[in-house]
Amino acid sequence: MKSPRWQLTPTDEHRAQSLQEALGIAPIFCRLLVQRGITSYEDARAFFRPSLSDLHNPFLMKDMDAAVHRLSEAFRRNERILLYGDYDVDGTTSVALMYAFLSNFYQNLDYYLPDREKEGYGVSLASVEYARETGATLVVAMDCGIKAHEAIRRAKGYGIDYIICDHHLPEGGLPEAVANLDPKRDDCPYPFKELSGCGISFKLAQALAMHHNTPSEELDDLLDLVAVSTACDIVPMVGENRALARFGLQRLNRSPRTGLWALMQRINRPLPLTVADVVFGLGPLINSAGRLGDARDAVRLLLAAERNSALNHAGTLVHRNKERREVDYAMADQARRRFTETPDWEQKRSIVLFDPSWHKGIIGIAASRMTETFHRPSVILTQSNGRAVGSARSVPGFDLYAALQDCEDLFFSFGGHAHAAGMQMPIENVDAFALRFESIAHQKITSDNEHPVIEICAKIRLDDLSAKFWNTLKQFEPFGPHNRNPVFWAENVMDTGQSCLLKNNHVRLSLRHSDGNTVFKGVGFGLGDKFMAVKGRPFDVAFNLRAEHWRGETTLSLQAKDFRPTELA
Repeated sequence: MKSPRWQLTPTDEHRAQSLQEALGIAPIFCRLLVQRGITSYEDARAFFRPSLSDLHNPFLMKDMDAAVHRLSEAFRRNERILLYGDYDVDGTTSVALMYAFLSNFYQNLDYYLPDREKEGYGVSLASVEYARETGATLVVAMDCGIKAHEAIRRAKGYGIDYIICDHHLPEGGLPEAVANLDPKRDDCPYPFKELSGCGISFKLAQALAMHHNTPSEELDDLLDLVAVSTACDIVPMVGENRALARFGLQRLNRSPRTGLWALMQRINRPLPLTVADVVFGLGPLINSAGRLGDARDAVRLLLAAERNSALNHAGTLVHRNKERREVDYAMADQARRRFTETPDWEQKRSIVLFDPSWHKGIIGIAASRMTETFHRPSVILTQSNGRAVGSARSVPGFDLYAALQDCEDLFFSFGGHAHAAGMQMPIENVDAFALRFESIAHQKITSDNEHPVIEICAKIRLDDLSAKFWNTLKQFEPFGPHNRNPVFWAENVMDTGQSCLLKNNHVRLSLRHSDGNTVFKGVGFGLGDKFMAVKGRPFDVAFNLRAEHWRGETTLSLQAKDFRPTELA
């Protein structure tokens, strides 16, 4: 792992001072606001006090009126409606949300999630045949479908209509659906473009509720699913996403649906759960259903009404996730070994590895681990149905989707965005792809983004980290992309002598400033070696602030991101 570079986020100090005069809060928080583009009292008020009443009218979304009209016709005619979603957290929560909402007043429903290994991502031809065989005449496809030209064309020939609820970029025009709900289509005037797939499904439910005068409380019941999706799909935590996530997390922590309650029992994390708890606790369990088995198991859990049944379903996912971790760690070890055995691997600026024995459901995790370890864009490929199927992850400053566009003549298909993507190609094209991808990486990855960067919001003394400070910082939650959990920089700190190494290279911290007496506890995950290299002298620590809850007591602690020797004046 390359040593990270510490970088202070630039701040317009004049605007921060003006904001401080308007708000009357500590200057450090005004700097954090300005770093987020919040420069006026009105902006700050909307940021600190998001409201569900501020959500945009769903009928501003292109084709929303057509979607509501077609669903209303289906209700009137008692048509069979098939709910279709991708096999990840966003797709499974979308299906569960729409099924939970519609089943309150309509019963002729079914749902379908594709097999990751056999059908792959998107609207599969097998699902179209399933819809025809089971008599479905309307399919609501969620978290996918905007590129499903062939599948929807075939369905149309069978007399099956589609409503698409997607948040990915269209490609090659729009499919022949009766409604294509996607804020990212060029002609969509919807003001907020960054909803998750489940967020767009929620907007469809919201539009139906408005059209049919459904009580708003029935929409409130769906917010825990939207929060899980918004957190796990790593969409920008701004605008509508931030409002939906905040109120969804409140619901999750106070009165979650039975299935999510069961998962919360299994992960055994103290309340209140944060976005990080959802991403690293609930998300992997929900995802495990589709990675090593049937994604419908996740939907069954999310729709469960009885607690014992839900706990049994959750137990199945816990077991499956344990299996996933074993496969994941073994694959990651193989991939790391394979890469470091490659001649001149240290000079390479990308990673492309292919092994036909690797599990298709795990390659995305393996790509993430390779990128995390080596700070290089990584593509991990395996074999499926006679093709090389890959998953890719990127580093800041390298547009993965643009790089893959420069290789598209080598692919059967590809899709994704700047940070994560997937592709399929003839196996014989893998070597040519690896060479071209490496060439692109050499052109695009400069010395500025060759090393990982820790973006630091502000320097601070440990003495300033009080309960009052924490109460203000909490109002910046929920954290996520474009509203990151602030990283602070404390200079010239010392080990009190009470710090100790833990298993797996973790370290339990006890720190104070060289010129101070306030002792602060904390933890550094995977940073044991780095800590031992600096502990005998003054050093700087980059960290997040977190709260630990135990027996009704809340104490503040550090979660270290990095250490380095204090520079001499």
